[in-house]
Amino acid sequence: MPKYCEIGKSDHIMTVTLARPERLNALHPPANAELGEVFDEFAADDDLWVAIITGAGRAFSAGNDLRYQAEGGERTPMPRGFGGLTSRFDLHKPVLAAVNGVAMGGGFEIALACDLIIASEKAVFALPEPKVGLAALAGGLNRLPRQIGAKRALGMILTGRHVGAQEGLQLGFVNAVAPHDHLMEETLHWAQQICECAPLSIRASKEAVYRGLDTASLEEAMGRHYESVKAMRHSEDFIEGPKAFAEKRKPNWKGR
Repeated sequence: MPKYCEIGKSDHIMTVTLARPERLNALHPPANAELGEVFDEFAADDDLWVAIITGAGRAFSAGNDLRYQAEGGERTPMPRGFGGLTSRFDLHKPVLAAVNGVAMGGGFEIALACDLIIASEKAVFALPEPKVGLAALAGGLNRLPRQIGAKRALGMILTGRHVGAQEGLQLGFVNAVAPHDHLMEETLHWAQQICECAPLSIRASKEAVYRGLDTASLEEAMGRHYESVKAMRHSEDFIEGPKAFAEKRKPNWKGR
């Protein structure tokens, strides 16, 4: 049983709730290692198509647990990075962040490592590391400029300033803002829309987008070989989709 998060699974969706509310869901190495294992299991489970990560209490995650570090806590290896996500580059299933409050430093980096960010109207984002002599090296300095452009990203990074949900939407790293009490309802709505699509098509699309962005030219991106695209083309769902369309019925996706 996980010690630092709570897991729920229903209708092909896994929900992961960070469960250290007494520390605003700040994460220490044992929690990060545990979350790495949680998302390893998600990746390997063919019945799980989408994941949601959120926080218990009033914070999404306040980032690195500096108190634990100051107390000389155990340095558990965490090869998948912060939140089990920031150093994970082989997960083609979509992950949504339901940001319910403060997402600071490593907490914001977890959200940036997700594919969609649905924010509560009370959400606050920042990369404040320079204010304490550090830097956002768990992907924040790399992902934020890729997602919103260098000038906008540096406007946050070089000041460490706090950005609310609506400004995050305007900057482009937030997909949608929801009333606080309806955050999970809104996030589940997005997840359910994804689940209405063929899961292997979703994975092929995600891989092609991210790998394509890492390619020098559009021509090279379109000409690359993607394993997820190959899996999609050889799947039962590749036949089921057009068949269901022709028969005017809802497709029965199997994810294989």
